[in-house]
Amino acid sequence: MGEILFLAHRIPFPPDRGDKIRSHHILKALARLAPVHVATFADDRHDHQFEANLAAISASYRLVDRNKSLSVAGIEALATGKPLSLVAFHDGRLERYVHEVLAHHPIDVIYVFSGQMAQYVPADFRGRVVADLVDVDSAKFEAYAAKGRGFRSWMERREGKLLCAEEARIAHTRDVTLLISQAEAGLLRSRLPDPADPSAHVCAMGNGMDSEGFDPSLVEPEAQMLEKGAPRLIFTGQMDYAPNVEAVTRAMDRVMPFVRKVYPEATLHIVGRNPPASLQARSGKDGIEVWGRVEDIRPWLAAADIALIPLEIARGVQNKVLEAMSMQVPVVLSPGAATGIEACDGRDFIIAADDEDLAEAVIGLAGDEKRRERMGHCAREWIVANASWDAALAQLPVYLGFEGGNLSDAA
Repeated sequence: MGEILFLAHRIPFPPDRGDKIRSHHILKALARLAPVHVATFADDRHDHQFEANLAAISASYRLVDRNKSLSVAGIEALATGKPLSLVAFHDGRLERYVHEVLAHHPIDVIYVFSGQMAQYVPADFRGRVVADLVDVDSAKFEAYAAKGRGFRSWMERREGKLLCAEEARIAHTRDVTLLISQAEAGLLRSRLPDPADPSAHVCAMGNGMDSEGFDPSLVEPEAQMLEKGAPRLIFTGQMDYAPNVEAVTRAMDRVMPFVRKVYPEATLHIVGRNPPASLQARSGKDGIEVWGRVEDIRPWLAAADIALIPLEIARGVQNKVLEAMSMQVPVVLSPGAATGIEACDGRDFIIAADDEDLAEAVIGLAGDEKRRERMGHCAREWIVANASWDAALAQLPVYLGFEGGNLSDAA
């Protein structure tokens, strides 16, 4: 096998949000198989602190700042008829780097992480291309459009339509197209012009979990959180991501009022970077605490009594669920948040669809310490047995065309 070119829409360091956790572990697995060249973006200055990590694992790399504003990208997208998602992630510097790498290195495989990066694969590349879409973005934008109104809803509907066509193009022109779960793979197939077309090789490759690192015995609970009222509920994630904002708004407005009727001191802790002003303004009121970016999420999970994850728009497997389960935090979640996690409802977590049912599940757990402990232990046992990264990426060498090999052989 020759060398690999890895295209990622965000630097895979640090692994502190869902997409970066997946890209981080995939990059490490690829580096065990062959030299890897990486083309990727930095979202902000904080990302540049991890450039040394990227350099250490890469044969070569190009990290550029993604500084095209959304308004500029929107105008360009309308002018060119392209999806906003592609325009926002197009950069001539990365394009030139890709051509340089392909001209000077024996690249056998290009691994595309996230659909925005497929635009960098040259039409004349004759090696193998693996496109990891993670989830079906077009369906997500269609869901946004259905909930919105006005110009924004029109733009989201446009984005969904154009991305659907782009996802079909990727599926029919790449050697393998990967999704995070069988449900997402089935959804993509169903949206292709001809779902039975054999040229679309669509497969599922799920996420794993670092259960050794996410072990409650390794960290002390966060003292700041322990000072707040109990039961302490937690929601973690990238807090400028629209589905997360919608989920915590639902929790604050439609679930917590029921909980606080029974437990007036109950608190909801929102932990994750870039919370919008609308969330920050509510911190310290009605049991809501918005903490923003933290260096290590584990102490915050260790301080929680229950993880509440009422996502209404959810695509793929939610790392926030896996992390809480690994940390033995009992999880109450919506059906969408449970997608792709084959754990047992009622034993390993509690699935509830309606606001009142979510609240009742939280109230029931809050009043039964032994049940919380039992569910937390069962959740961690399930993670350890079923959700390791080695198991999740076992087929990666096959998708890459590394015939007869596996990651342990290459280690």
